[in-house]
Amino acid sequence: MLTKRDFYINGRWVAPAKPRDCQVINPSTEEPCAVISLGDQADTDAAVAAAKAAFPAWAATPPAERARLVRGILVQYEKRLQEFAEAISMEMGAPIDFALSDQAPCLPWHTGNFLKAFEHIEWIRPLDPSLPRDRPQPAVALEPIGVVGLITPWNWPVNQIALKAIPAMLAGCTCVLKPSEESPLNAMLFAEFCHDAGIPPGVFNLVNGDGPGVGTQLSTHPDVEMISFTGSTRAGRAISKAAADTLKRVTLELGGKGANLLFADADDKAVERSVRRMMENTGQSCNAPSRLLVERSVYDQTVAKAAEVANSIKVGPAHESGPHIGPVVNKRQWDQIQGYIEKGIEEGARLVAGGPGLPDGFNRGFYVKPTIFADVKPGMTIEREEIFGPVLSIIPFETESEAVQIANDTPYGLTNYVQSGDPARTNRLARQLRSGMVETNGKSRGAGSFFGGVKQSGRAREGGIWGLEEFLEPKGISGYDFTL
Repeated sequence: MLTKRDFYINGRWVAPAKPRDCQVINPSTEEPCAVISLGDQADTDAAVAAAKAAFPAWAATPPAERARLVRGILVQYEKRLQEFAEAISMEMGAPIDFALSDQAPCLPWHTGNFLKAFEHIEWIRPLDPSLPRDRPQPAVALEPIGVVGLITPWNWPVNQIALKAIPAMLAGCTCVLKPSEESPLNAMLFAEFCHDAGIPPGVFNLVNGDGPGVGTQLSTHPDVEMISFTGSTRAGRAISKAAADTLKRVTLELGGKGANLLFADADDKAVERSVRRMMENTGQSCNAPSRLLVERSVYDQTVAKAAEVANSIKVGPAHESGPHIGPVVNKRQWDQIQGYIEKGIEEGARLVAGGPGLPDGFNRGFYVKPTIFADVKPGMTIEREEIFGPVLSIIPFETESEAVQIANDTPYGLTNYVQSGDPARTNRLARQLRSGMVETNGKSRGAGSFFGGVKQSGRAREGGIWGLEEFLEPKGISGYDFTL
């Protein structure tokens, strides 16, 4: 069992002020796999002080030099990719092949996209770009916001670190990261990458802790200018309230209840694609397409095909190679998912695959059967609330307008999906669906696109140029001489 009790503050690993042990549980076995310490106010204060002291020099560092140092993080990642993926797999239950192919590579993917976008930032520009630059004129300068607190979740751990720490550092900010106590090991490896890449002391700091502790301390700290948070909508509300007194910027990437609109003219792979996307990462993704809305004329055959696909998905331990899905992250999550499955049965939805309890062959580990409910009605609990597990709800619709109405009738607004062979329809729906992102026919939104939602999914825009701009503040200047 690993023991990692130190925090990364001001360029070195330091012991916590008042060590308080926390076990990290391997969800495949229910056994402890590591022991970390949770920080207290003194640790948070020390990290923030280090970041504040480092900010002036880092903000003044030429952008090209900041980019060079950030590229060095990728060199360290490549040296330790296997170790990195194994940590993610062990602590949050991603099967090792998936950790290697999808989870760990989020770091180079997002970093590469940020570096490309970074090259095109105009740090100071005329207010009216059509005017000649031969005389002083109104201008806009982009400047780093200052010390930022980064609070990240357990489900796609390094994905969220990359979407926050990388653009913050590139923008010239200094930061304090509080990763989830459920999956802290990959974050501690990331801190080692930063150290070995030569990121200056105080630019990146890490303090482990829980939400009520270090999370709240960062959110209320007067020297933290911004909080970037990814997690539940409930926690997002709490952070917004905690940050209000200091008037800091708060960006939130929260939950979702994505609608996936499948029409009769969808391609032959649409049903399987939709089910597998839902079950990916054991359903623990805020952008999961958890409500499958199906045109009535193809409803019965879609339900049959979806059940067949779900029943073909194997469940297994995270350390084993293969295309299976792993466990959910912990007992609390397992219990919550089981409660939703029981609620779906109780409220009259038709169970066509999976169901309550552990899968056959398991007597320990937080494993959930890939589960599908058909004949789900709008307003049912499993249709309204984010389950965050491998549970899909299938809902019939008669007309396109009805599908849009059902899709938009949710407090969330992260990602919606459309499966149709009609380009005019996909264009039309992409504009009508109320969400920060819309994906059509399994196509990626593309390198450099942002991730973020509307409504109770938060309004962060993480990724590409948008993700960089979240950490920058525009300054208006009445007369700037561009000839100097």
